[in-house]
Amino acid sequence: MLAHEDPAIMARATALHARAVVFDGLSTCNWSRTIFEEMKAGGVTCVNAASVLWEDLRGGLDNISDWRRMLAENADLLRPIRTVADIHAAKREGRTGISIGWQNTSPIEDRLQDIGIFKDLGIGIMQLTYNTQNYSGAGYLELTDSGLTGFGREVVHEMNRAGVLCDLSHVGEKTSFDTIAWSRQPCAISHVLPRALHDVPRNKTDALLKACAEAGGIIGISLFAPGLRAGNDATVEDYIDAMEHVIALVGEDHVGLGADFSLDHPRPGPYQNYASRDKGNARNLTEFATAKINKPHGIQRIHEMPHITAAMVRRGWSDDLIVKLLGSNWLRLLERVWGG
Repeated sequence: MLAHEDPAIMARATALHARAVVFDGLSTCNWSRTIFEEMKAGGVTCVNAASVLWEDLRGGLDNISDWRRMLAENADLLRPIRTVADIHAAKREGRTGISIGWQNTSPIEDRLQDIGIFKDLGIGIMQLTYNTQNYSGAGYLELTDSGLTGFGREVVHEMNRAGVLCDLSHVGEKTSFDTIAWSRQPCAISHVLPRALHDVPRNKTDALLKACAEAGGIIGISLFAPGLRAGNDATVEDYIDAMEHVIALVGEDHVGLGADFSLDHPRPGPYQNYASRDKGNARNLTEFATAKINKPHGIQRIHEMPHITAAMVRRGWSDDLIVKLLGSNWLRLLERVWGG
């Protein structure tokens, strides 16, 4: 039995987890009935279900069509999400809400007007760039981050107007600072870990995390093992250490979950290769497509999400704080941004 599975701790954690709205700021699994059943078992109320990486307009539309099919075929387990009221309804119904998200704005191509169209089709969260340069700015792996472009400024303001949350998780440092300063609405860093605890490029500096929070945004703490100090040897306690660092840095009202589950995509495999190459098929950007990557021990599959709550209880955190971290902080941000 893991330390955080002490019966008394698990009893309190189970009650808290059942009461809370549990919002996952981003996961990008090989979506299937098995995954949807795991989300129910793990008490996940809603997930930013991100799939788009490098796709163009046609790929973005195909992604929406795929989700419409999956939502219809699994209506007993899933509920489409457009509003925060929908998330609360999913909680009451015992279903998992699906907020369709993208990890790139590539499907809008050079058409600002398509942002509002995609919002109407259910895309509630868009990451501005994915890893490298697009029309709006630089990703964190671009050779030179020259910042938010002129077109990118218009993209951000159109996202603000349409009620689409701007995500900065894979965005370059300068482009991220520029976006936070330019945006009329708070941004999010939906799935990230602090560079102060492990200095790797994918992690974010304390200065950027603070800037995001000071503008009203949310930092979603990721389970991505290469970003944790212990790597593949990490446990759920290492994850809570990262969360604790960010809470101390930005305050308890600006931190949430951003699990970054990518379950059941073979590694190596077509999806991971596509994710790791510039624009999907050019230069290789990372070793993640072929490297062995585990999730932290104790939280390796979605059905184990209550172990995060148990680890928070073990730290002596209050019920109010835990409920904020599990989801209510995300709901407050989405309530503000989704209205446009």
